[in-house]
Amino acid sequence: MSNTFHTIGLIGKPNHKGTTQTLKRLHHWLSMQGYKVLVEERVAGELGPQAQSVDLLEIGKQCDLAIVVGGDGNMLGAARVLARFNIGVIGVNRGNLGFLTDLPPDSFEETLSKVLEGEFEIEQRFLLEAEVHRHGELKSSNTAVNEAVLHPGKIAHMIEFEVYIDDKFMYSQRADGMIISTPTGSTAYSLSAGGAILTPNLSAMILVPMFPHTLSCRPIVVDAASIIKLVVSPHNADNLEVSCDGHVHLSVLPGDEIIIKRSDETLRLVHPKGHNYFHVLRTKLGWGSKLF
Repeated sequence: MSNTFHTIGLIGKPNHKGTTQTLKRLHHWLSMQGYKVLVEERVAGELGPQAQSVDLLEIGKQCDLAIVVGGDGNMLGAARVLARFNIGVIGVNRGNLGFLTDLPPDSFEETLSKVLEGEFEIEQRFLLEAEVHRHGELKSSNTAVNEAVLHPGKIAHMIEFEVYIDDKFMYSQRADGMIISTPTGSTAYSLSAGGAILTPNLSAMILVPMFPHTLSCRPIVVDAASIIKLVVSPHNADNLEVSCDGHVHLSVLPGDEIIIKRSDETLRLVHPKGHNYFHVLRTKLGWGSKLF
């Protein structure tokens, strides 16, 4: 048994047949290896009475490693909580693209064995902190691994807002919204909206307007230490939101200010030895292989 990892947490997508099968295999295999295994409470019942059920915060407090079974969405949900703890996180892909999930669901044992024996690489991914201020007071906040997005509520329509970088006015915007993305999120919503891919080692954020009502507006990359402020026009409709990773929604009213900045928290991703980011891009995005 590795000296690096002693207590391992299992997290997964609830009520998903494939995920449950993988979690059961993981739980049995890890237990046979002599590791203490804790299972997140939402999926523990599906593994039977032998699974020790705890909440996500306890996994962060007690475990040395968390294994997330599912797609990137499950990884993002877990990461927003686990980033506040000094815990390694690795993913088993049961989703579609799986940019953040390295291990195959049907043959994880060999690769995971090497990781548990100490053959792994650590990659730190920074998070964003999104805050909504109203009349000078903080009304709500949350963190995002991928992106924070200002957008209309349930019905898409054009909104008006101003963008400031470090309190310097950059431009006003009429668009369907604005995406502020980390390098991690640059292969997600930002990419679909026409943003550039930022390699994970960059200390940068990308701002991508959503369907701007101008031909001259393009995505812009800024330093991750920058403070981004979006000032919502008082003439907008009431149903605006800031979405964090598409999961957490913060209500926004006309005249509100949205502050988006680099969080103090980082996600500690664990990769198998030899992890190659560009191989992941080629595989997930269907890029061409070498010609010679």
